[in-house]
Amino acid sequence: MEEFLAFRKMITPMIIQVIFWIGVVLAVILGFVMLFQNVLLGLIQIIVGPILVRIWCELVILAFKMLETLQEIRENTRPRA
Repeated sequence: MEEFLAFRKMITPMIIQVIFWIGVVLAVILGFVMLFQNVLLGLIQIIVGPILVRIWCELVILAFKMLETLQEIRENTRPRA
């Protein structure tokens, strides 16, 4: 709890996982709706939609992973007192 209050641990990566699953569900629902208008586009949406949601979420999480790595580098390269 102290890490959250001190902003040493980010909660956004956990929230991104929830957003991922919501995005997958919405992409699949949209794909099924599109099936009634155009079968091919509906199938493409059902297959490609979740993949695109995953890529977007991974890019957001990547920013946080880079931040964590840079913080570790900073801590490891600090002069020892």
